Amino acid sequence: MGKTADLTAVQKAIIDTLKREGKTQKEISERIGCSQSAVSRHLSGKSVGRKKCGKKRCTTRRGDRTLRKIVEKDRFQTLGDLRKQWTESGVETSRATVHRRVLLNQKQRQKRLTWATEKQHWTVAQWSKVLFSDESKFCMSFGNQGARVWRKTGEKEMPKCLKSSVKYPQSVMVWELAGQLSTVIPWSVNHLPVVLAL
Repeated sequence: MGKTADLTAVQKAIIDTLKREGKTQKEISERIGCSQSAVSRHLSGKSVGRKKCGKKRCTTRRGDRTLRKIVEKDRFQTLGDLRKQWTESGVETSRATVHRRVLLNQKQRQKRLTWATEKQHWTVAQWSKVLFSDESKFCMSFGNQGARVWRKTGEKEMPKCLKSSVKYPQSVMVWELAGQLSTVIPWSVNHLPVVLAL
């Protein structure tokens, strides 16, 4: 903690203000809770141009364009198929990366980053009040739900993004909840008993 790269914009503004008020670097560092060397580097401007922290991007823009071309050839491929073809084209990456590159647009990525940034300093007590949920639909007839269709906004009615289907297949919806609490709640879906494990 306290490295110059870790200083927030607010902390940097406070450092500048306290310096103008005549405070020493030691007093400033104690006031905002960082190291004295971090204050010194900020005031001397040595932190400017410092290398960014964080994980390096594992794909290039060119690699991302290659993935988009693979998706556009067949909109009904599975993530596994997409990853295999992308790997064959020379891009080694994980299934999760393929999922992010195909599904999330820039606005959605920004929302995820904002959400994560807001909660990066949450305590265990705060996280213990959070409950994450997920749901899955399992079709009981006609195989499964069919393949996912990879499409952009405005491509909903394009013939290559459409596939015939059964309007009301028999199905069961399953919900999963994950959190610190450990409780089991009985539930009913389509008149079938279901147990929700919390």
